[in-house]
Amino acid sequence: MRNIMNPKLAVLALIALAVVSALVGHPIVSAESMIGLGLVPLALGEIDVKGLTELLEKQGRAFEEFKNANDARLKAIEQKGYAPADVVEKVDKLNAEMKKIDGDLIELAKKAHRPPAGDDKLTEEQAEYKEALNTYLRKGIDTGLGELQRKAMNSASDPDGGYLVLPEMDRVIDRVAPTVSALFRLANVVTIGSAKWEKMVKTSGMAARRVADGSTGGESTNPKYAKIAIDAHTAEAEPRVYNETLEDAAVDLAMDLAEEAGIAFAELGGSEFITGAGVAGARGITAYSNVANASYAWGSVGYIVSGKSAAFASVAPADKIVRLQHALKSQYRPGAAWLCNDTTLGVMRQMKDGSGSYYLWQPDPAAAFGGRFLGSPVEIDDNMPDIGAGAYALAYGNFKRGYTIVNRAGTSLIRDNITVKGQTLFNFRRRFGGGITNFEAIKLMKFATS
Repeated sequence: MRNIMNPKLAVLALIALAVVSALVGHPIVSAESMIGLGLVPLALGEIDVKGLTELLEKQGRAFEEFKNANDARLKAIEQKGYAPADVVEKVDKLNAEMKKIDGDLIELAKKAHRPPAGDDKLTEEQAEYKEALNTYLRKGIDTGLGELQRKAMNSASDPDGGYLVLPEMDRVIDRVAPTVSALFRLANVVTIGSAKWEKMVKTSGMAARRVADGSTGGESTNPKYAKIAIDAHTAEAEPRVYNETLEDAAVDLAMDLAEEAGIAFAELGGSEFITGAGVAGARGITAYSNVANASYAWGSVGYIVSGKSAAFASVAPADKIVRLQHALKSQYRPGAAWLCNDTTLGVMRQMKDGSGSYYLWQPDPAAAFGGRFLGSPVEIDDNMPDIGAGAYALAYGNFKRGYTIVNRAGTSLIRDNITVKGQTLFNFRRRFGGGITNFEAIKLMKFATS
């Protein structure tokens, strides 16, 4: 089977390779040269190629300055037992600058995920339904809309008195989520047409043993199974639009509302996928029965302690992170990633190996804008908690194999111009959920001593 790369990702990879090569002193064809030769367009979708190149170069220079400043801080601590305030301030300032660059890179990634206007080709029935839906959004006239919906959406369902949004609007809602929640992008995402997604999982296999010639050992242990069930719970977003705006034909009302609803659903889901309790919503990776990894059993998530309450260990802090990485079974490590917020990453950037020779974090825009730590990509998800006493602020896992997000197909819309005078409410509803489906594939760090 052929593996075809997304054209936008291919462009990002080419640019990243050019920039990184230049930064390490081995320049190949520059991003600007590729543009000039026609190998890369000036703009691909909404990607600002020149801006991306500048940000990647800026990230590389900032990291070199950061390393020099942090080396001076570490040397001062070694010689004097403390680091001068101006040195610490410089390290913090450079760390903040790198955090801002990460944010700017993520913003460019968001633009790359947004589909351009008119990207989807509608059937004749869908085009007719779109025109009628736009009339409904602006004026509340729904004459014949139900029949048009059944033709355009191939659906005989009545979504609680509302109307299903167009496929192109629904895709905007789906595509916004990965740019807000890193875990949404990393996890296994499935779309269902029912209220629940179920899967049988084998938690252990059978055992074999040796027997003497001509004898038998009897029955051996049997394989064990568990059923995983994830409910798609209802969520809603209800933006308000001034009636004057509805009269402005220059506004693409349908797509604007869809994008805003998508952001709202993504922010709700992004939070739940990390910390959600699983009650009428998704259950997050930190909200299960977490146990010391030595006591791990199916149904719980194993953790490694940091060695200090509300902080990494004072001495050799990276050793505990190495333990966390190797707590994950080797078959899950290909494709595994670190998951933390930007503040935690800022602390990890300062860590060096035991000999003090090199930094354990390295920028790698070709892999992830969070760079790499101990060879694995770092994914920034600000829904992850800050470092604190007993907090699970760092995760390492193969989230594609470990966590599943379930989307119920279709988003419904109800128009309400009665409740608030001078404004019209648009009630978007969709159903989704999430939960761990392979407890072996995710490990956590608990910022504590036990």
